Amino acid sequence: MVTEIELKAHIRDSGTIKLLLSKKADYLGSFEKNDTYWLSAEIDCQGKNPRVPCLPHSGLRVRSERRVNCDGKEESATLATFKIKELRDGIEINNEHEFEVHPSKNHDISDFEEFLTRLGLKPGLTKRKHGWAFSYEGINAELLEVDGLGWFIELEIIKDNNREETFTEGKKKLLDFLDSLGIEREAIESRFYSEMLTAKF
Repeated sequence: MVTEIELKAHIRDSGTIKLLLSKKADYLGSFEKNDTYWLSAEIDCQGKNPRVPCLPHSGLRVRSERRVNCDGKEESATLATFKIKELRDGIEINNEHEFEVHPSKNHDISDFEEFLTRLGLKPGLTKRKHGWAFSYEGINAELLEVDGLGWFIELEIIKDNNREETFTEGKKKLLDFLDSLGIEREAIESRFYSEMLTAKF
């Protein structure tokens, strides 16, 4: 398990921000991420119904990801992830559990989806985002477009603990970098993408 300290902010001019990131940070490559959230019909974490998987409200995210690295090499993966999410002053703290799903030779993950179905989960919300990834002094930065929601920047620091001092230091580092890009703090979005997509559609 790792702890993510993360913020995201709305972007009005993606071209300008991409140029700034290219000057300030190391370019890692482009990406496309397609997510499906698998949810339980009734989530009961109090032990009243032990047959129902106990997942966070956001469910289990199954992501099909394709990357083109800065050297032109293509990579793809399917990842299953669930997170225990917390918001502090608009900054996300996520305790993440993730593993890779190895599809069959024809890139079919139907066996895994059948497994989730037999656990009582159903596919729900879907999300697609694409953009570019950068790295700057321990910060993972992604400039991306979420279908239906527009352009965002995501800034993330990954740590191996969730102590208060770790959060405080990480938050300052993220906000300082956001400031250096000329992005107003009022542009920070505290809602999860799933909340925004549900509200819109």
